[in-house]
Amino acid sequence: MNLAAQDIRHNLGRFALTAVGIGLLLMIVLGMRGIYRGMIDDALVVVDRIGADLWVVQRGTRGPFAEISRLPANLEHRLRAVPGVASARSFVSHNVQREHIGKPLRMNVHGLAWPEDKGQWVNLIAGRPLARAHYEMIADASLGLALGEKLVLGKDTYTAVGVTKGMVSSGGDGIAFFTVQDAQAIQFDLAGEAIRMERAARVQRAVGQDIGRVQPLLLELGGGLSSGIPALGPPMVSAITVRLAEGSDAGWVADTIAAWPDVSVHTRDGQVQLLVHGMIDKARRQLGLFSTLLVIISTIIMALILYTLTLDKIHDIAMLKLMGARNSMIAGLILQQALLLGALGFGIAWYLGGWIFPKFPRRVLVAPDDLWGLAGVVLIISVLSSLLGIWKAMRVEPNKVLS
Repeated sequence: MNLAAQDIRHNLGRFALTAVGIGLLLMIVLGMRGIYRGMIDDALVVVDRIGADLWVVQRGTRGPFAEISRLPANLEHRLRAVPGVASARSFVSHNVQREHIGKPLRMNVHGLAWPEDKGQWVNLIAGRPLARAHYEMIADASLGLALGEKLVLGKDTYTAVGVTKGMVSSGGDGIAFFTVQDAQAIQFDLAGEAIRMERAARVQRAVGQDIGRVQPLLLELGGGLSSGIPALGPPMVSAITVRLAEGSDAGWVADTIAAWPDVSVHTRDGQVQLLVHGMIDKARRQLGLFSTLLVIISTIIMALILYTLTLDKIHDIAMLKLMGARNSMIAGLILQQALLLGALGFGIAWYLGGWIFPKFPRRVLVAPDDLWGLAGVVLIISVLSSLLGIWKAMRVEPNKVLS
């Protein structure tokens, strides 16, 4: 007679409910690991695919994905003159939130150095790369924009000419790709009244100085477009991506550029480290803490259920001992119950996770290593949770059957 199987049949409802509860807890543990993997993959998707060997950013900053970085766009001409540099392209990155069809739409805007970079490296599932210098965009599917749909940003209307999938920022916002000029127009867009007041303020500052009274032409320039005032300069970019020529020494090129007083240089691997150990580190620790707590809770629940099941069969255990059953056999029966409970919980977690995880707002990326790791955790907590029941079973005396 298999006491474990008989006891499970006798307490099928309680055993099944416990297995479902353990499965749900393990599913959350698996999901938290998958969310962390998804965050890493989302954070590195642009760094991995854009193909840049070096990222040149504002001096003292950590790059466009970690914080605000401002560089003059003409810096790319200086970079092209550095030996070993094959190409240098401007890059713009910032977040915007707008209303679209009565709903809030939050996106991460990336500006590409068109026409050199038309977004050919983007994972397109529909449409085409950027073909015009203005008013076109490539949108991630998570933004809900259909191919050919129009979106008003600032004073311009942009058409989605391409749809991509899996291009999401580390914050979970879908990425929309524009040309650098369009991305800057979106970033620095001002209301008409704000522009008028800014021009009036420039004129008043010039009037209050001798140079404004001596050279009236300056007043006309001050009241005009910002682009017509050489001293103001063009809008800034977030970073400049550099590709190295074949066979060039990446360390030497990076050190040469880093010696300039106005920029900092990060290699691709350095940018990855900044993203993983900077932006995502707190999320990793928080998810890891919750996962650990859930594993401990699962162990306690399993231990209490197995202890309760052991109490229910005290009479049967005493009878087995009276008949000469060894303690190892009785301990094995309880351990079988624990392992079966853990296996059912793992199966429920794996099945429900495959169905529920794709519906999460954040991408949940579950790797085979995560499944094997969870299986090992389940094995450990199954053995640990059986110890309390085994301890109780070992204390049962054979004469208990007479009581």
